Amino acid sequence: MFINGCYLCCLMEKKRLFSGDWEKIMIDSCKLRGYSALTAKSYVFYVGRFLNSNFNAREYLLNLINKKYSDETIRSACFAIKFYLKCIGKNSIELNSILNSLPNVKREKKLPVILSKKEIEQMILSTKNLNHRLIIQIGYAAGLRVSEIINLKWNDLDFQRNIIHIKNAKGKKDRIVMFSPKVKKNLKILDQKKEGFVFKTNRGTKYTARTIQEIIKKAAIKIGIKKSVSPHTLRHSFATHLLENGTDIRYIKELLGHSNISTTLIYTKVSNKNLCKIKSPLD
Repeated sequence: MFINGCYLCCLMEKKRLFSGDWEKIMIDSCKLRGYSALTAKSYVFYVGRFLNSNFNAREYLLNLINKKYSDETIRSACFAIKFYLKCIGKNSIELNSILNSLPNVKREKKLPVILSKKEIEQMILSTKNLNHRLIIQIGYAAGLRVSEIINLKWNDLDFQRNIIHIKNAKGKKDRIVMFSPKVKKNLKILDQKKEGFVFKTNRGTKYTARTIQEIIKKAAIKIGIKKSVSPHTLRHSFATHLLENGTDIRYIKELLGHSNISTTLIYTKVSNKNLCKIKSPLD
């Protein structure tokens, strides 16, 4: 009865906030905690769907599970709803009861898709548009996230020291990565003023994440790759190939900008560095 009463309070609070101020509360709370605009947008999306439902928090998540939504979707929705409830609950006893009744959905432990060096080389060679070719090159050569490619500026490139300064990346962290001589050579022949963003559309605007995803996906399909390829596939391949070449995992962690070494260790599971030394019983 106590838990049901808590849910009733929550639903009443939800109804009150749904009049229009809930979204501002979410966005302002994200800003105060230093969350990215992407995180705030994601939270608003999931909370909006929750508030539009006729369910309490627990019922809403169970409904997603019963409809067989992906674990990642359920996990994201759960985080967003918990954050929302904290914003309106003021750490009350009732709120703690509700939060404790919500599941901690585990993240799927899927291994990343890795391309071979030859596949990436073929993708680059098959891409005729110089801008598009460079996007693929730099994504792989420096292990950049798609947001880092989009926001890369000319003054982030050090042509003398052969380094790229990635600024205000995920977690508001800066880092230094290598500047491939091949990428540097091709960047120099770009027919544009060397100022502002490196990659611009024909309209002079930044590329969108969706556009870059399509560029890389089409390049993969063009050469007959059947795997699901995205900008992050290039980053995964960058890390795995460095590991296979003997680069210390600690350096790879820094190059990728990971906060925890456990995130980087996933590449030890897809690297063939040691696996290829094991002989199959069939052979």
